Amino acid sequence: MKLLPASRRRATQKVVVGDHDGVVMCFGMKKGEAVTVFKTLPGQKIARLELGGVLNTPQEKVFVAAGSEIRGFTKRGKQFLSFETNLTESIKAMHISGSDLFLSASYIYNHYCDCKDQHYYLSGDKINDIICLPVERLPRITPVLACQDRVLRVLQGSDVMYEIEVPGPPTVLALHNGNGGDSGEDLMFGTSDGKLGLIQITTSKPIHKWEIRNEKKRGGILCVDNFDIVGDGVKDLLVGRDDGMVEVYSFDNANEPVLRFDQALSESVTSIQGGCVGKDGYDEIVVSTYSGWVTGLTTEPIHKESGPGEELKINQEMQNKISSLRSELEHLQLKVLQEREKYQQSSQSSKAKSAVPSFSINDKFTLNKDDASYSLTLEVQTAIDNVLIQSDVPIDLLDVDKNSAVVSFSSCDSESNDNFLLATYRCQANTTRLELKIRSIEGQYGTLQAYVTPRIQPKTCQVRQYLIKPLSLHQRTHVIDHDRPMNTLTLTGQFSFAEVHSWVVFCLPEVPEKPPAGECVTFYFQNTFLDTQLESTYKKGEGIFKSDNISTISILKDVLSKEATKRKINLNISYEINEVSVKHTLKLIHPKLEYQLLLAKKVQLIDALKELQVHEGNTNFLIPEYRCILEEADHLQEEYKKQPAHLERLYGAASHSSWGLCHI
Repeated sequence: MKLLPASRRRATQKVVVGDHDGVVMCFGMKKGEAVTVFKTLPGQKIARLELGGVLNTPQEKVFVAAGSEIRGFTKRGKQFLSFETNLTESIKAMHISGSDLFLSASYIYNHYCDCKDQHYYLSGDKINDIICLPVERLPRITPVLACQDRVLRVLQGSDVMYEIEVPGPPTVLALHNGNGGDSGEDLMFGTSDGKLGLIQITTSKPIHKWEIRNEKKRGGILCVDNFDIVGDGVKDLLVGRDDGMVEVYSFDNANEPVLRFDQALSESVTSIQGGCVGKDGYDEIVVSTYSGWVTGLTTEPIHKESGPGEELKINQEMQNKISSLRSELEHLQLKVLQEREKYQQSSQSSKAKSAVPSFSINDKFTLNKDDASYSLTLEVQTAIDNVLIQSDVPIDLLDVDKNSAVVSFSSCDSESNDNFLLATYRCQANTTRLELKIRSIEGQYGTLQAYVTPRIQPKTCQVRQYLIKPLSLHQRTHVIDHDRPMNTLTLTGQFSFAEVHSWVVFCLPEVPEKPPAGECVTFYFQNTFLDTQLESTYKKGEGIFKSDNISTISILKDVLSKEATKRKINLNISYEINEVSVKHTLKLIHPKLEYQLLLAKKVQLIDALKELQVHEGNTNFLIPEYRCILEEADHLQEEYKKQPAHLERLYGAASHSSWGLCHI
């Protein structure tokens, strides 16, 4: 969704939207009603919509990417461009700058100028977004790719100039202030784990300017925009997240972002724009959401101060709005009845085929570094009735504050049918988004399945599957500490590069499915629970795995042996065991156990301290440590509830390290 430029300052703007049905729609608001300017016929799902035009003029031409085709429309809806790129994959991201078109599919980047191919690049991991620094301000063309492996790749022609590691998988890129900031080189990024940052992309190296951590544990960032919504002459940062949160950041004197406003919506925010849509002179934040709503958050005062004559006018306006909404509701109810009758007639007809209603699910299964748990988010375009969770591997379901669904557990017979978990979440009316938290155990791997049933007739259900990998708590990183005591596992045999890569994909998260270019590859990982590390280097006929945690080596040895046996490949396995690594791993676990012990002691004191507080009337007589315990009592008790699971995992990790040594 984008806003077309206004004809004059603070005049109302038109909204243009591309949807999953392939429809491009442009509309404006008049007296609170949406008035359509143009609407195209349905077609292939629209993946991206961008505005373009001649450089240094209003960007009012509409470009959409659907499948492998780019189409262009004027602001009146006349199609002036149809460009078939012949890409083998569907276009996922697009950026337009004058006559330059920058496209990316899952792994492929292409640069076109006047629809003629200029440059090409094959990425080692999935490309989530693409942007180019402003060519009207800089003497060079500098495209930047946001890649799933936590890297921004800065290109020059068809080559990588340099790579920038960012704190999470980047999902969205935007020019700072919409023009690259003072230098024209300032680039903002948002990540799937909810972090924001600003980097200056110079010709030789990146300069990190600021970064916002996701302290409040909010959703991943899907969209950003720059617009002066506060009205202080400085553009604010508008952010839309996948948990429905809309945020406004202003910049302080040191040019650091400060959160000014936030608003929670019930669906993920797919686009965000600042402008003037509803009423002349009143700026607003316009957002589009997953199920197709376009919503405005306005600066117009809701409660107007008025005299007796004005009051009558306002009441009349309100009455008109209510009657308009009522007639719209009646029209929709009639339409629903007609469609229901039509559906029943078609399903009862003798020639009728099975008419199962289709619905799409927006799902995300990600590892949280902070607490070493997985978040499973399920979002449907209509209300969810229930979700059944089934797992053939032992996992824990954790409480989520945002989750209002009622959960019930069914007994499982894990020995006879491999069911370790059966849980049903019954959702409240109008719930379209459900978030679950899952904790897995490394070394135990299998499949988690979610059966999603929405509130539609006839009842229908879709199944989504998520792999719990053998080393499920490991996360990709780009730097490791080479001074740690490392254990080494070496595999040799008659296997290809593609085969050994497929084994690594099976064992570890965040590894690209396609084998990387080249004959040899190295990946680094960090265990999010224990902070241990893993280095994996492999090529045709050889794989070398190094870790400071011996249980990681033991798990890899077991799983890789099984995978090779399945394919009837004979493996030669050798080890180099560093006994100091066991002591090193136990030292990493020790402070975590100590913290849990201290937590238990603090919680035991809470009731006694509360009694003293009631008796004395205040807490001034207490030492600072005890006062702190009382102030944080609720948080400490909440954390203490989770302690059995934490301790079990820590004891498990400690015993695994010793067991791994004996096992090898």
